[in-house]
Amino acid sequence: MKLLVTGGAGYIGSETTQQLIDAGHSVTVFDNLSRGHRAAIPAKANFVYGDISDRVALAEIFASQKFDAVLHFAALIEAGESMKDPALYFRNNVAYTNNVIEAAVNAKCLKFALSSTAAIFAASDEPLREDSMIEPANVYGENKLIIETMLRWNQKIHGMRYACLRYFNACGATKDRGEDHQPESHLIPRLFYVALGQSDAATIYGTDYPTPDGTCIRDYIHIADLASAHVLAVEALNEKETLIYNLGSGVGYSVKEVLQATRAVTAHPIPAKELPRRPGDAPRLVASSEKI
Repeated sequence: MKLLVTGGAGYIGSETTQQLIDAGHSVTVFDNLSRGHRAAIPAKANFVYGDISDRVALAEIFASQKFDAVLHFAALIEAGESMKDPALYFRNNVAYTNNVIEAAVNAKCLKFALSSTAAIFAASDEPLREDSMIEPANVYGENKLIIETMLRWNQKIHGMRYACLRYFNACGATKDRGEDHQPESHLIPRLFYVALGQSDAATIYGTDYPTPDGTCIRDYIHIADLASAHVLAVEALNEKETLIYNLGSGVGYSVKEVLQATRAVTAHPIPAKELPRRPGDAPRLVASSEKI
């Protein structure tokens, strides 16, 4: 298939682009490089510099090639930041994604795979199924929920086939790429920064959550597995009208457990500062992977 990947210079988008190419697909990456990296884009991908805020640029790229499907990764992804600047997040994630959907519909490109999130769910002590209670704890989760709704209505009205892949916590690296956010906000790389002497101490936000050790529990899934799910999903849209899956391991680890594991593998004490909770952090998010 001929595929358009928005945000294909980012952490997950670039790995998915590589796996799509390995699977024999032709891929064009559309990215403004504001939070991604040109070096992360696979050499065999066609790269077009552009911003999803630019409706003219989107119309031009869809007109220049007859894409079979879109895989949409371009987004702001920090839950904490979304609670500080909701307008920025609604603009970038909702309004600009609508630009992508509109351009795809106008070009009769009616298959769309969305990078969604577990942040749409209410916190629960039980593993989260695809039909678990929906109640975003932060603006970022609300953004993705709105986009899922947008896709549902575009299916009803325009016949768009779509996949919503709800990530839990992406982690890990491959031989060619890994996390490189500026600034880095994700737990595991921040712990390694301390072990490497690039930071003085790790930060734990909240130690009074209703969990066994008082810190948040998250389900971690490797980016190679996330990317593989995207390849399978976009291919399955040739036969299926709607795909909605939670992508996680089904096992949760607390912040303190991840800290202790990193100390063990690095043989570094990794000092940690305990700070108050951040707005928008759910106590526990763990996937049920039964459906997938």
